Amino acid sequence: MPRLGSGISLVAREPEMERVRAAVRAAMTGSAAALLVAGDAGVGKTRITEETTTLAADAGMLVLTGRCLDVGENGLPYLAIAEALGGLREGEDADLLADPALAGLLPGSESVPEIEPDRFVPAPPSAAGTRRREQDVGQLRLFEAVYRLLVELAERHGLLLVLEDLHWADGATRSMVSFLLTRLRGRRLLVVATYRTDDLHRRHPFRPLLAELLRLPVVERMDLAPFASADARDFVAKLAEERVSEEVIREVAERSEGNAFFAEELLAAYDDCEEGMPATLVDVLFARTERLSEPTQRVVRVASVAGRRVRHTVLAAVAELPEEQLEQALREAVQHHVLVSEGETYTFRHALLTEAVYNDLLPGERVRLHAGYARVLADAELGRGRAAALAHHSLESHDLPTALAAYIRAAEDADRSNAPAVTLTNLESALKLWDAVDESQRPADVTELDLLTRASWAAGTSGEPERAMAYARSAVDLASERDDPELAAKAMRRLAQALFLVDGKEAEGIEVLHRAWRLVEHRPPSITRAWVQAIYARGLRIDDRPDEAREHAAQAVEAARAVGAGGAEADALTTLALLEEGVGHLSHSKELLTQAMQRAVEVEAITVELRARFSLAVASYEAGMFDDALHTLDAGVTRAESTGMLWSDYGFELWFLQVIARYYSGDWDGSELAADPARRRVSGSFAARLAVGGALVTIGRGRFAEAERLVKELRSDWHLDLQIALYTGAVAAELACWRGRPEEAARWVSEALGWAQRAGGQWRMAGIKLAAFGVAAHADLAHRPANRKDPEAVAAAVAEGEKLATHAHEVAERGIPRSGTLGPEGKAWLARVDAELSRLRGENDPALWQAAVEAFGYGAVYEQAVCRRRRAEALLGADRRDEAAEELHKADEVAGKLGAKPLSDALRALARRARIPLDGMLAARDTVDPLTPREKSVLTLVASGRTNREVGEELFISEKTVSVHLSRVMAKLGATRRAEAVAIAYDRDLL
Repeated sequence: MPRLGSGISLVAREPEMERVRAAVRAAMTGSAAALLVAGDAGVGKTRITEETTTLAADAGMLVLTGRCLDVGENGLPYLAIAEALGGLREGEDADLLADPALAGLLPGSESVPEIEPDRFVPAPPSAAGTRRREQDVGQLRLFEAVYRLLVELAERHGLLLVLEDLHWADGATRSMVSFLLTRLRGRRLLVVATYRTDDLHRRHPFRPLLAELLRLPVVERMDLAPFASADARDFVAKLAEERVSEEVIREVAERSEGNAFFAEELLAAYDDCEEGMPATLVDVLFARTERLSEPTQRVVRVASVAGRRVRHTVLAAVAELPEEQLEQALREAVQHHVLVSEGETYTFRHALLTEAVYNDLLPGERVRLHAGYARVLADAELGRGRAAALAHHSLESHDLPTALAAYIRAAEDADRSNAPAVTLTNLESALKLWDAVDESQRPADVTELDLLTRASWAAGTSGEPERAMAYARSAVDLASERDDPELAAKAMRRLAQALFLVDGKEAEGIEVLHRAWRLVEHRPPSITRAWVQAIYARGLRIDDRPDEAREHAAQAVEAARAVGAGGAEADALTTLALLEEGVGHLSHSKELLTQAMQRAVEVEAITVELRARFSLAVASYEAGMFDDALHTLDAGVTRAESTGMLWSDYGFELWFLQVIARYYSGDWDGSELAADPARRRVSGSFAARLAVGGALVTIGRGRFAEAERLVKELRSDWHLDLQIALYTGAVAAELACWRGRPEEAARWVSEALGWAQRAGGQWRMAGIKLAAFGVAAHADLAHRPANRKDPEAVAAAVAEGEKLATHAHEVAERGIPRSGTLGPEGKAWLARVDAELSRLRGENDPALWQAAVEAFGYGAVYEQAVCRRRRAEALLGADRRDEAAEELHKADEVAGKLGAKPLSDALRALARRARIPLDGMLAARDTVDPLTPREKSVLTLVASGRTNREVGEELFISEKTVSVHLSRVMAKLGATRRAEAVAIAYDRDLL
């Protein structure tokens, strides 16, 4: 029998192991890190973790290992974490498990209590709020408890936490992993996680989390590539131990294509099969299992239906074999490396083997075995995760009534575990089965309307507004069939709230509210009526009908107080506050918002509380009061996170505004950290907005390649939310300007403004900022060296820039600012429009740039520094060197503090040209010249007007070689034409 790869010395992984050794050393000295080991199935990830475990143990570190199972998104929340921590029960660190927050997580603990039969029956808002708050707080406590435990273990011993097969992690586990990895700071802790790259299809739920984790400074990815040809041959030769010919070794090495597992399986099959090599890997896998005895093959087939891992007791119950015969079969399977014994469970040595065996089952056999597992699970006490497994096996065995009840129970389990994404997945599965199950066999205490309403709420609070809207629509359709106006109005109210989450659906939401209000307008006071009127007032405000909105909001406050609907009262107070703000009564507005927030806290109406907090934050932000805004935002985000509502509508709005406010106030590290979500990426619109908010710092710090990839990806998301289009247009235009591509910047601005006009948002305040970048782009075009001798090109650029400046002033006049008047930010961008227009026309008036500098003085430190750079240019043009030097120094100080590399480079290039010293000396080149001496010689001659042939003749090289040099120059400078490359080189002071 050939040896396992783990039984031979490590082959061809020295570079990877050097990184592992460095990570272990760093962890032992207090520099926590996470290493994500990526690769195709069978490439050697497990071997790397085994070697890492050995290194860590030799260094005195405690090692904890947990594995994720392939059971889909529906069940087993936190399984890998629970398995890892379960190893502490018998050790010296068992005292750390006493935290009550860990009780429901660890294997063998008491299962969570049964849920009341009316779990999905609509409850009064106060009761529902209490329940949600308990669940959300429970999740935070669990995360914090696990984090504290890991920190304590790291302090005691140094800790290696290994999480295998993270691509199979459920949503709850992914959330916990994100929570933990974002808090790795200064600990003697190393996290090593493995995942399969070949399993990550485009919509795989792990992909968004992976992208977010890799942006963390403590997280490093290590990609395991297949062996090279020589290494593959070496690997196979060591496996074979000279038992096979050189020809066989070469053949196996070639057929395996560098995959260690494939090589092991191919060699094992060849070694035991006299008929020759199987044609495919599946044949190899079958060759390994088919050489087992028939009873053993039967046990392996039974085990495959459970997934990669199965408990001995469950397998024994389903296999229905005498104990002695079962043990003999399992011993044979373990000896032949088909199964691995791990305590009370058996695990397939590789997931591909599980899949191959399972896929080879006959349809009837598969159904029968799933039914066996369902029967065993149904007879057992359903602890954590068992309901999801029962649902899966019942569905696969066509027992739809049991599957339906189990999915509902699994949703309840996930809800208690504070895993909203898993809750939603299970509810969706239950809804799919609802019509397929006879009414007499459905759970008596749950209705389809309950499931739809709950699914809409779960989708909305976990960051899936589009799905929340879809489920709410279905709930309205179903409720409308009942002869119950209040039930229908309640469903319509939920639909309107969901519609308000999706850009472009406000008008429909308002129409739905009209219908809902007509249903309850003349009915007796009730909680439902108060809520409908409160949300109706919100809709009227959105519809720009302030007088009617004020009337209904005031009535809703009184009606809500009369029936004890505290949440509706707080929501209506918030709407009244916003109406007061719209007419300039800012002090009264703040008082009302404070009242609303306090009332929402009293009745635990968390979504209303977050709306009030967001409204307070926006008021401060738009008044230019960044300190007050950030204080409110930070508290609001913390509140949303602690209650599990960070991905809800106003939880996210607080989060997004926190990213923006930190950027403008000059806290770029804080903005970048906030924009790097330590949670799963969810709805396309939410994810896109967060990404574009984070792009502000990405561009400001000069990570242009990363930013360019991002804006191209975001272009496909414009239809989701107009804000995405407006923000993307602005950041893309800024990026193009920094890269010396003004035509591209102008195109982005034009496209974004055109999109806004088609969407009916041409008077959005963001249009002023867009116009400023557009005018700047046309000014760059007008003053480009290649265009200076082309009056028509200059005139065209001036004309287009003037149109954009006119549009900016029209937005300022016709737009409707939140407070009724243009705020400091709008005024500052309008001042920059005027200054850029002056530059475009060739005037470049220092006074207009001074006005822009002063306008951004409300707190937007980076934008003010950008304007100082332009004012320095204007002052130099007016021969006012001392003033220019002062502006350069002030701007350079800000650029240095922010790490704004492009701005710093531009300032120093300007200082060099003007012979103005920065930092007490003549500014030296701050970047490495990207051009080789030969490339610079070629570009210099091109700049003088030479053709490729003339350049070649002068430099004694061929015309083709000149072309190659120019291609490299254009690639380095991001240019598409010779003339553009020359212009960029001059602008960057490279010529």
